[in-house]
Amino acid sequence: MKVVILAGGFGTRLSEYTDIIPKPMVTIAGKPIIWHIMERYAKYGHKDFILALGYKAEVIKEYFLNYSPINSDFTVNLKDGNIKNHNSSSVDWRVTLVQTGLTTLTGGRLARLKHFIGKERFLLTYGDGLSDVNIDKLISFHETHGKLVTVTAVRPPARFGQIELDSHSMVSSFREKPQLDQGWINGGFFVIEPEFINHIHGDKTILEKDPLEKIAQNGELAAFRHEGFWQCMDTKRDRDYLEELATNIKSRPW
Repeated sequence: MKVVILAGGFGTRLSEYTDIIPKPMVTIAGKPIIWHIMERYAKYGHKDFILALGYKAEVIKEYFLNYSPINSDFTVNLKDGNIKNHNSSSVDWRVTLVQTGLTTLTGGRLARLKHFIGKERFLLTYGDGLSDVNIDKLISFHETHGKLVTVTAVRPPARFGQIELDSHSMVSSFREKPQLDQGWINGGFFVIEPEFINHIHGDKTILEKDPLEKIAQNGELAAFRHEGFWQCMDTKRDRDYLEELATNIKSRPW
Protein backbone atom coordinates (compact mmCIF):
# COMPACT_ATOMS: atom_id res chain seq x y z
CA MET A 1 0.00 0.00 0.00
CA LYS A 2 1.39 3.43 -0.94
CA VAL A 3 2.02 6.01 1.77
CA VAL A 4 1.39 9.67 0.93
CA ILE A 5 3.04 12.29 3.13
CA LEU A 6 2.04 15.95 2.87
CA ALA A 7 5.35 17.79 3.13
CA GLY A 8 4.91 21.10 1.34
CA GLY A 9 3.78 23.66 3.90
CA PHE A 10 5.68 26.77 5.00
CA GLY A 11 5.91 25.85 8.70
CA THR A 12 5.76 29.50 9.75
CA ARG A 13 5.33 28.75 13.47
CA LEU A 14 8.68 26.97 13.42
CA SER A 15 10.55 29.80 11.71
CA GLU A 16 13.64 29.23 13.84
CA TYR A 17 14.30 26.32 11.47
CA THR A 18 12.02 26.78 8.47
CA ASP A 19 13.63 30.00 7.27
CA ILE A 20 16.39 27.68 6.04
CA ILE A 21 14.84 24.21 5.63
CA PRO A 22 11.30 22.86 5.19
CA LYS A 23 9.53 21.66 8.31
CA PRO A 24 9.74 17.91 7.48
CA MET A 25 13.54 18.23 7.42
CA VAL A 26 13.82 19.55 10.98
CA THR A 27 15.82 16.90 12.79
CA ILE A 28 14.95 14.76 15.78
CA ALA A 29 17.90 12.75 17.13
CA GLY A 30 19.92 13.57 14.02
CA LYS A 31 17.29 12.44 11.49
CA PRO A 32 14.62 14.56 9.74
CA ILE A 33 11.20 14.14 11.34
CA ILE A 34 9.88 12.86 7.99
CA TRP A 35 12.40 9.99 8.25
CA HIS A 36 10.96 8.99 11.65
CA ILE A 37 7.44 9.07 10.18
CA MET A 38 8.49 6.89 7.25
CA GLU A 39 10.26 4.48 9.59
CA ARG A 40 6.96 3.98 11.45
CA TYR A 41 5.21 2.91 8.26
CA ALA A 42 8.15 0.77 7.13
CA LYS A 43 7.99 -1.11 10.42
CA TYR A 44 4.61 -2.43 9.25
CA GLY A 45 5.85 -3.25 5.76
CA HIS A 46 4.68 -0.09 3.97
CA LYS A 47 7.76 1.16 2.15
CA ASP A 48 6.41 2.78 -1.02
CA PHE A 49 6.25 6.51 -0.28
CA ILE A 50 4.97 9.50 -2.23
CA LEU A 51 6.03 12.87 -0.83
CA ALA A 52 3.91 15.91 -1.76
CA LEU A 53 6.44 18.74 -1.80
CA GLY A 54 6.16 22.51 -1.98
CA TYR A 55 8.17 24.95 0.12
CA LYS A 56 11.93 24.35 -0.27
CA ALA A 57 11.23 21.09 -2.13
CA GLU A 58 14.83 20.99 -3.33
CA VAL A 59 16.09 20.39 0.23
CA ILE A 60 13.99 17.23 0.61
CA LYS A 61 14.85 16.08 -2.92
CA GLU A 62 18.57 16.51 -2.28
CA TYR A 63 18.35 14.56 0.98
CA PHE A 64 16.79 11.50 -0.63
CA LEU A 65 18.80 11.79 -3.83
CA ASN A 66 21.97 11.64 -1.72
CA TYR A 67 20.56 9.36 0.97
CA SER A 68 23.20 6.64 0.63
CA PRO A 69 26.32 8.85 0.93
CA ILE A 70 24.69 10.96 3.66
CA ASN A 71 23.95 7.87 5.76
CA SER A 72 27.03 5.79 4.92
CA ASP A 73 30.78 5.91 5.32
CA PHE A 74 32.61 5.98 2.02
CA THR A 75 35.94 6.60 0.37
CA VAL A 76 36.10 8.85 -2.68
CA ASN A 77 39.01 8.82 -5.12
CA LEU A 78 39.34 12.45 -6.13
CA LYS A 79 41.38 11.53 -9.18
CA ASP A 80 38.69 9.54 -10.98
CA GLY A 81 35.59 10.17 -8.81
CA ASN A 82 35.26 6.50 -7.87
CA ILE A 83 33.32 5.98 -4.63
CA LYS A 84 33.54 2.96 -2.36
CA ASN A 85 30.83 2.54 0.27
CA HIS A 86 31.83 0.88 3.52
CA ASN A 87 28.47 0.46 5.26
CA SER A 88 25.67 1.10 2.83
CA SER A 89 22.26 1.98 4.27
CA SER A 90 19.98 -1.00 4.80
CA VAL A 91 16.84 1.08 4.17
CA ASP A 92 14.89 -0.44 1.26
CA TRP A 93 12.25 2.25 0.79
CA ARG A 94 10.94 3.47 -2.56
CA VAL A 95 10.44 7.24 -2.49
CA THR A 96 8.63 9.31 -5.12
CA LEU A 97 9.12 13.05 -4.72
CA VAL A 98 6.57 15.32 -6.40
CA GLN A 99 6.57 19.12 -6.49
CA THR A 100 2.88 19.91 -5.87
CA GLY A 101 3.17 23.70 -5.90
CA LEU A 102 4.48 26.35 -3.58
CA THR A 103 1.08 27.69 -2.47
CA THR A 104 -1.09 24.62 -3.11
CA LEU A 105 -3.23 23.69 -0.11
CA THR A 106 -3.44 20.25 1.50
CA GLY A 107 -6.32 18.93 -0.57
CA GLY A 108 -4.84 20.27 -3.78
CA ARG A 109 -1.54 18.57 -3.02
CA LEU A 110 -3.29 15.23 -2.68
CA ALA A 111 -5.24 15.76 -5.91
CA ARG A 112 -2.00 16.44 -7.79
CA LEU A 113 -0.80 12.96 -6.78
CA LYS A 114 -3.76 11.13 -8.31
CA HIS A 115 -1.68 9.81 -11.21
CA PHE A 116 0.98 8.44 -8.84
CA ILE A 117 -1.52 6.87 -6.43
CA GLY A 118 -3.55 5.09 -9.07
CA LYS A 119 -6.74 3.21 -8.22
CA GLU A 120 -5.56 1.61 -5.00
CA ARG A 121 -6.36 2.23 -1.36
CA PHE A 122 -3.59 4.31 0.21
CA LEU A 123 -2.29 5.69 3.50
CA LEU A 124 -1.81 9.40 4.16
CA THR A 125 -0.32 11.52 6.90
CA TYR A 126 1.34 14.86 7.55
CA GLY A 127 5.09 15.46 7.60
CA ASP A 128 5.22 16.89 11.10
CA GLY A 129 3.70 14.45 13.58
CA LEU A 130 4.99 11.36 15.40
CA SER A 131 2.92 8.58 16.94
CA ASP A 132 3.05 4.97 18.05
CA VAL A 133 -0.19 4.22 16.17
CA ASN A 134 -0.48 0.57 15.14
CA ILE A 135 -0.76 0.75 11.35
CA ASP A 136 -1.97 -2.86 11.06
CA LYS A 137 -4.86 -2.23 13.46
CA LEU A 138 -5.67 1.04 11.70
CA ILE A 139 -5.97 -0.70 8.33
CA SER A 140 -7.95 -3.60 9.82
CA PHE A 141 -10.39 -1.12 11.36
CA HIS A 142 -10.81 0.61 7.99
CA GLU A 143 -11.58 -2.69 6.32
CA THR A 144 -14.37 -3.47 8.79
CA HIS A 145 -16.59 -0.48 8.01
CA GLY A 146 -16.28 0.01 4.24
CA LYS A 147 -16.22 3.82 4.34
CA LEU A 148 -14.22 6.10 2.04
CA VAL A 149 -11.86 7.41 4.71
CA THR A 150 -10.62 6.53 8.17
CA VAL A 151 -8.91 9.23 10.21
CA THR A 152 -6.92 8.52 13.35
CA ALA A 153 -8.44 10.43 16.26
CA VAL A 154 -6.10 11.32 19.12
CA ARG A 155 -6.25 13.07 22.46
CA PRO A 156 -4.64 16.53 22.23
CA PRO A 157 -1.50 16.80 24.38
CA ALA A 158 -1.53 19.58 26.94
CA ARG A 159 0.96 22.40 26.45
CA PHE A 160 1.72 22.58 30.16
CA GLY A 161 1.57 20.33 33.20
CA GLN A 162 -1.97 19.70 34.45
CA ILE A 163 -2.87 20.42 38.08
CA GLU A 164 -6.14 19.29 39.65
CA LEU A 165 -7.23 21.14 42.80
CA ASP A 166 -9.71 20.21 45.52
CA SER A 167 -12.10 22.65 47.19
CA HIS A 168 -9.39 23.76 49.64
CA SER A 169 -6.91 24.66 46.88
CA MET A 170 -4.83 21.59 47.65
CA VAL A 171 -3.29 19.78 44.69
CA SER A 172 -4.99 16.40 44.27
CA SER A 173 -3.21 15.48 41.04
CA PHE A 174 -0.18 16.75 39.15
CA ARG A 175 0.69 15.39 35.73
CA GLU A 176 3.45 16.69 33.48
CA LYS A 177 2.12 17.36 29.97
CA PRO A 178 -0.66 14.75 29.99
CA GLN A 179 -2.96 14.09 27.09
CA LEU A 180 -6.30 15.77 27.72
CA ASP A 181 -9.01 13.47 29.03
CA GLN A 182 -11.79 14.92 26.89
CA GLY A 183 -12.17 15.58 23.18
CA TRP A 184 -10.56 14.15 20.08
CA ILE A 185 -8.61 15.84 17.31
CA ASN A 186 -7.38 14.88 13.85
CA GLY A 187 -4.10 13.06 14.36
CA GLY A 188 -3.46 12.35 10.68
CA PHE A 189 -2.62 8.73 9.80
CA PHE A 190 -5.48 8.25 7.33
CA VAL A 191 -6.56 5.23 5.30
CA ILE A 192 -8.23 6.41 2.09
CA GLU A 193 -10.06 4.84 -0.81
CA PRO A 194 -8.97 6.31 -4.18
CA GLU A 195 -12.49 7.56 -4.99
CA PHE A 196 -12.13 10.17 -2.26
CA ILE A 197 -9.81 12.24 -4.45
CA ASN A 198 -12.81 13.03 -6.70
CA HIS A 199 -14.14 15.19 -3.85
CA ILE A 200 -11.18 17.57 -4.20
CA HIS A 201 -11.56 20.47 -6.61
CA GLY A 202 -8.43 22.47 -7.36
CA ASP A 203 -5.23 23.62 -5.66
CA LYS A 204 -7.04 25.88 -3.20
CA THR A 205 -8.95 23.01 -1.58
CA ILE A 206 -8.14 22.43 2.08
CA LEU A 207 -8.28 18.70 2.78
CA GLU A 208 -9.70 19.20 6.25
CA LYS A 209 -12.51 21.51 5.04
CA ASP A 210 -14.87 20.73 2.16
CA PRO A 211 -13.73 17.20 1.20
CA LEU A 212 -13.62 15.66 4.68
CA GLU A 213 -16.57 17.70 5.96
CA LYS A 214 -18.67 16.59 2.99
CA ILE A 215 -17.96 12.88 3.34
CA ALA A 216 -18.52 13.14 7.10
CA GLN A 217 -21.98 14.53 6.41
CA ASN A 218 -22.55 11.61 4.02
CA GLY A 219 -21.51 9.06 6.64
CA GLU A 220 -18.31 8.11 4.78
CA LEU A 221 -15.73 9.17 7.39
CA ALA A 222 -14.81 6.86 10.27
CA ALA A 223 -12.44 7.49 13.20
CA PHE A 224 -9.87 5.09 14.57
CA ARG A 225 -9.37 6.00 18.21
CA HIS A 226 -5.74 6.06 19.27
CA GLU A 227 -5.10 6.42 23.00
CA GLY A 228 -1.31 6.07 22.75
CA PHE A 229 1.49 8.49 22.01
CA TRP A 230 0.96 11.30 19.51
CA GLN A 231 2.80 14.59 19.20
CA CYS A 232 2.83 17.17 16.43
CA MET A 233 5.76 19.53 15.82
CA ASP A 234 4.27 22.99 15.38
CA THR A 235 6.69 25.03 17.49
CA LYS A 236 10.25 24.96 18.77
CA ARG A 237 8.85 23.83 22.13
CA ASP A 238 7.35 20.79 20.39
CA ARG A 239 10.60 20.05 18.59
CA ASP A 240 12.63 20.30 21.80
CA TYR A 241 10.15 18.00 23.58
CA LEU A 242 10.47 15.37 20.84
CA GLU A 243 14.25 15.70 20.95
CA GLU A 244 14.16 15.06 24.69
CA LEU A 245 12.03 11.95 24.18
CA ALA A 246 14.39 10.69 21.49
CA THR A 247 17.54 10.72 23.63
CA ASN A 248 17.21 7.00 24.38
CA ILE A 249 16.48 5.06 21.19
CA LYS A 250 15.19 2.07 23.19
CA SER A 251 12.56 4.12 25.00
CA ARG A 252 11.31 6.38 22.20
CA PRO A 253 7.53 6.40 22.33
CA TRP A 254 7.10 6.26 18.54
